[in-house]
Amino acid sequence: MTESVSLKPDLGRYGVWTFGAPKPEHAAEIEKLGYGAVWVGGSPAGDLNFVEPLLEATETLQVATGIVNVWTAKAEEVAEAYHRVEAAYPGRFLLGVGIGHPEHTEEYRKPYDVLVEYLDALDAAKVPTSRRVIAALGPQVLKLSARRSAGAHPYLTTPEHTGQARNILGNSVYLAPEHKVVLTTDVDEAREVGRGAVDFYLNLSNYLNNWKRLGFTDEDLVKPGSDKLIDAVVAHGTPEAVAARLNEHLGSGADHVTIQVLGGEDRLIPTLTELAGALGLND
Repeated sequence: MTESVSLKPDLGRYGVWTFGAPKPEHAAEIEKLGYGAVWVGGSPAGDLNFVEPLLEATETLQVATGIVNVWTAKAEEVAEAYHRVEAAYPGRFLLGVGIGHPEHTEEYRKPYDVLVEYLDALDAAKVPTSRRVIAALGPQVLKLSARRSAGAHPYLTTPEHTGQARNILGNSVYLAPEHKVVLTTDVDEAREVGRGAVDFYLNLSNYLNNWKRLGFTDEDLVKPGSDKLIDAVVAHGTPEAVAARLNEHLGSGADHVTIQVLGGEDRLIPTLTELAGALGLND
């Protein structure tokens, strides 16, 4: 009997989520530490010109977008860029796409329909479903990600959401949640830094609705966010405590966890270095 082969992307157990592209030398450090991927957020431009310098500076590290915003990056341009990168660095780029926020798009219309049209355009341009994922929070878009892509990249969620998403997606679909990290045992400092990162999302209906589905109350979601909310979405403490929190996602069904280090660029590599041991990346 032949062993079944997984069709899921393989980016290792842990990746690193950055707001905007990291420096190539940082990408090289991230690879040496044992992380499998860098996810570039902040709605990068559709030309994806940041990807090749990161891949050139590394040997096996994968680069993903977390995410290209379908409102600001034309599907045809993104598809052309995907094929350019794939030709130069086969199998090392994963395209993450998402809908963005109704509050920040003047021509916002029904998000689901726009996302479907975008995926249709990627299909027409022969971007394979096996090398793309969708930013998904609610059940409808999670189901779409299972049908039309390799899987889902939920942002600003909890291990409880990961478990719910796994139940919706089924076992054969890729699931790569993001989780924020502040490596300090000073709880007040961690919450202050965490609130600075979460504040923007407390105005956005898609995140608020998702948190309510997870059981958070209106009181939890009033700015600046309750301690319960901040502690749920921003891991803090010792490297071992943070690793344990990240591993809850794996225990709940995630294939890969993307780690966003908060507190500024100067904390990125030191934090990832300390976490690498606790996550077993040095084994």
